[in-house]
Amino acid sequence: MRCSWKQMVSASVVCTFCAAVGYAAVPKTLVFCSEASPEGFNPQFFTTGSTMDASAIPLYNRLVEFEPGSTKLVPALAQSWTVSPDGLRYTFTLRRGVKFHSSAKFKPGRDFNADDVLFSYQRMADPKHPFHNIAPGQTFAYFEDMGLANIVDKLEKIDDTTIRFTLKHPEAPFIADMAMDFASIMSAEYAQKMKAAGTPEIIDREPIGTGPFQLQSYQKDAIIRYKAFDFYWDGRPKIDNLIFAITPDASVRYAKLRAGECHVMAYPKPADIAQMKADPALSVSAQEGLNVGYIALNVEKKPFDNKLVRQALSMAIDKQAILHSVFHDGGGAAKNPIPPTLWSYNAKIKEYAYDPVKAKTLLSKAGYPNGVDVELWYLPVTRPYNPDGKRMAELIQSDWAKIGVRAKLVTYEWTEYRKRGKTGEQHAMMFGWAGDNGDPDNFFAPILSCDAVKGGGNVSRWCNKDFDALIQKAKLSVQQSERAKLYEKAQEIVHEEAPQIPIAHAIRYKAVRKEVLGFTMDPTSHHNFSKVDLKK
Repeated sequence: MRCSWKQMVSASVVCTFCAAVGYAAVPKTLVFCSEASPEGFNPQFFTTGSTMDASAIPLYNRLVEFEPGSTKLVPALAQSWTVSPDGLRYTFTLRRGVKFHSSAKFKPGRDFNADDVLFSYQRMADPKHPFHNIAPGQTFAYFEDMGLANIVDKLEKIDDTTIRFTLKHPEAPFIADMAMDFASIMSAEYAQKMKAAGTPEIIDREPIGTGPFQLQSYQKDAIIRYKAFDFYWDGRPKIDNLIFAITPDASVRYAKLRAGECHVMAYPKPADIAQMKADPALSVSAQEGLNVGYIALNVEKKPFDNKLVRQALSMAIDKQAILHSVFHDGGGAAKNPIPPTLWSYNAKIKEYAYDPVKAKTLLSKAGYPNGVDVELWYLPVTRPYNPDGKRMAELIQSDWAKIGVRAKLVTYEWTEYRKRGKTGEQHAMMFGWAGDNGDPDNFFAPILSCDAVKGGGNVSRWCNKDFDALIQKAKLSVQQSERAKLYEKAQEIVHEEAPQIPIAHAIRYKAVRKEVLGFTMDPTSHHNFSKVDLKK
């Protein structure tokens, strides 16, 4: 007899016997109540945390990775690396004996080697690569957002266990960038076999990686099933089965957690935290967020092409009311595109104070004395930087109405929301960012640079040459103090031009059942279960 995922967990979230076959060991199954369906299973295409939780983290590895619970870099598929004195050559020595997953369509004939690194990188970098365009409409989001084609001059295979990146110029965050999800390593052998079979697109839908778990099945908007990879290079996971129960509503996630239908839930509502802390079956932790939630104003569309309008819309939002109503005071008002916990934060910038009278005057000066009609797109799912997009949108709609801005609220299913945002269809769009690597560049290049307009991460569609010059110069320096000064100036430009309205930096909360062992909060907002165990 087979058990459904709900049947596999009891009130104490311990698996029950599914068959009367003596006293054989019961497989350990952990259920994660996630907040959204992934956009896909190839992390090269996407940037959102919900997609990376379901793809990059369980299924793949990078050359280097972040130590769980921190942004400290540790060896992964590369066991070591060296950097030339001029900062241009990065040589990685690859780990031996790393196995790839297998499936009904593919049985690996060799271990991981340098060919897989070449394939994974060149697919993104080379427009003529045979796998560059097999997914119509998809961009290599992070690669393009970060302008890596203008950073890396070449990648060479020295031998099967050695590869070397040669850069066009020094790039301070390069190693940290290589630990990010988009840099996940795929199987070149799998790609070639699927190409020979006439189905190259399979590699993006049915992933083969080296990660701690293998994908078993996926039902959109319902469930993802994984099983532990017995030959994982860093040690087989302690849990046997991992299930993502896709549950967009935070209240429903909490109900499932209480009932024992899941062990860990994504992004609790701030309003529920006190009740969660009082529950003896749950453990609640908090962490100051490396994040920012904002409203992106598409400068390619009227009236957002006018700086005075953008400034007026900023002044018209009562951020303190949003912090109280949406975040339940679990966060702080934002004035910059980076959080105050990050070095180079410009504390001297004066926030656009809530001033409807001045905002209305600015709007009139911009040529809209009778107000204007706009669309405000709001998040359909909970994010680490925003617990309730709809409620926030309603408050902003009310604030803007006071100055004559009539906002029509619009949303889409999460995957569609992201897809449309990449192409520039949006007007004002609610979005945000959770840091990937602890470097300020990660908050500038992927969401505000000119390159990121093409890649789709810059949903403001704002391209400012002076800003770009500053952040590019900052990446050339190895001196953090010099980089910080440049980033502080870059924040001044963003503040003046106002392509986005920073709303809040959220405190992140995590609620897990107490039978879960070894789960840590991650500053990058990822959910990693490779080292997690369950009490017997």
